Amino acid sequence: MRIRRLYQGIGLAAVCGCFTALYSGQAMAAYSDLSGPGAEYSNYVAAVEEGNPAIYVSMDSYDVLREAKAGDYYQILGDEGSGWVEIQVGDTVGYISTNSGVSVINVEELEGSGAGAKVEDKITETANEQVSETRRQNLVSYALQFLGCAYRDAGSSPSTGFDCSGFVSYVMRNGAGVSLNRSSRAQATQGAAISSDQMRPGDLIFYGNGNSINHVSMYIGDGQVVHASTYKTGVKTSPWNYRTPIRIVNVLGD
Repeated sequence: MRIRRLYQGIGLAAVCGCFTALYSGQAMAAYSDLSGPGAEYSNYVAAVEEGNPAIYVSMDSYDVLREAKAGDYYQILGDEGSGWVEIQVGDTVGYISTNSGVSVINVEELEGSGAGAKVEDKITETANEQVSETRRQNLVSYALQFLGCAYRDAGSSPSTGFDCSGFVSYVMRNGAGVSLNRSSRAQATQGAAISSDQMRPGDLIFYGNGNSINHVSMYIGDGQVVHASTYKTGVKTSPWNYRTPIRIVNVLGD
């Protein structure tokens, strides 16, 4: 794989959350291979400059681990050849093509300019976002295993049934280690209020009459929620706005 060598005289400017190289009348040096004897992969970072390139589970399949986004920075673990690199993705590894809006930065060559520290900050920021995303997706998977469980007034156990707040409280406690109040009205006072365009899987949506809250669900992504609905349906999924929400909160703290 070919990488861009960044030398003295290069400044970095923040543009749309990414770093763009600015050259002060100095020609860019020749490309060189990342791999080879003595290669220090820890010096190199894959920076997503545009689009949503796929990160694959392996080089031998089309299984997508996740989609990257512009502004993401990933630690490179190795050069796979033909423009592909192995990268650190949360607590696992993935593979991304540098021919899909991804550039390679040698952090060591940025030391002393202040840009190296900014790149390290971006790596940390990306990693934290991935940890949050994984935590939320795991929570959704945990909640969905209870689909079809019975509805029961004041219920808070899968063995006997759930009411809406009992279900949310049980899932949050056992799936994310978050302790919630027992009633939906009290749960609505916890966490941070957010708007519908800020919703992520694991956020809570509250419904009611007027300003009086009487129901709660958990957002699971793709416009859907999971909730303990009625005696007839038990725990089920519904469109997030099947009723007009009164309040949406993030209780996960990320």
